[in-house]
Amino acid sequence: MRDPGHSQDAALRPPPLVHPLWLRVTHWVNAIAMLVMIASGWQIYNASPLFPFSFPPSITLGGWLAGALDWHFAAMWLLVINGLAYITLGIATGRFRRKLLPIYPSGVLADTLAALRGQLTHDDLSVYNSVQKLLYVGVILAGTIMVLSGLAIWKPVQLQELTTLFGGYDLARYVHFLAMSVIVGFLVVHVALAVIVPRSLRAMLRGH
Repeated sequence: MRDPGHSQDAALRPPPLVHPLWLRVTHWVNAIAMLVMIASGWQIYNASPLFPFSFPPSITLGGWLAGALDWHFAAMWLLVINGLAYITLGIATGRFRRKLLPIYPSGVLADTLAALRGQLTHDDLSVYNSVQKLLYVGVILAGTIMVLSGLAIWKPVQLQELTTLFGGYDLARYVHFLAMSVIVGFLVVHVALAVIVPRSLRAMLRGH
């Protein structure tokens, strides 16, 4: 027979922690900084487009080039400082190794096919599937490339070695735009997942 006292203890025990406080704080700060950088970056792009289109003013930030640059650089430093804290803590606590590695191509293919069939489950939010692992690692790399290519564009003379690494000023602009596009794509998928699995949003707010 089941011990009623044991059942009561289990009911009173708090649910397991999915996301620690440091992760939740850095996640939301990163999200805010990234959105500000994207919106202000679109305004900067409009001043000198790379492609035959521009972004609607209603989804840009800054009002004009100088205002957009102010927002962009402020958000950049916030993203750099907070991003370094996120990466450092992720490595130091072993969370990245436990949650994001290893990634196998076969696992990514299998989980992608399962997602397309609507068969990919999210019962345990503490375990990332192969597609999630790839997306999270990919967005960290894209964010790093976006910051470095942005610095190469901002200071092409002072940081000429970095600018050269990206193939020169003009090519660095294309790399910067591509990294931004990858991050926007990630955000679309990320928000869609939060809508499909509301528990994932609650876990990022409450931790449990």
